[in-house]
Amino acid sequence: MKSGQLDRRVTIERMEEGVDKYGDPIPGAWVPVCTVWCAFEPLVGREFMAALQAQSEVSARVRLRYRPGITSADRVRHDGKVYGIDSVIHVKSARQELQLLVRG
Repeated sequence: MKSGQLDRRVTIERMEEGVDKYGDPIPGAWVPVCTVWCAFEPLVGREFMAALQAQSEVSARVRLRYRPGITSADRVRHDGKVYGIDSVIHVKSARQELQLLVRG
């Protein structure tokens, strides 16, 4: 992956929940995990239709350098808009690039 293609900033967020002093669960909050450079590519035409067959409402692909621990339970924030992660793809299983299929 060429660094020149990574021209957008996104923040990966994760739901953090806790317990109070009595052991009761307290509502969680979305906490930033990392802010990274990425390629944010809206899916159009044939790509969008192919993505719809496997995932519902997929609206963009986010390509970034490999980071361990990112799952579909996380979410992506880009330009003030929040996207849920539908799928995390390890490209060629080489631990160099991740592709996230997201819906907005």
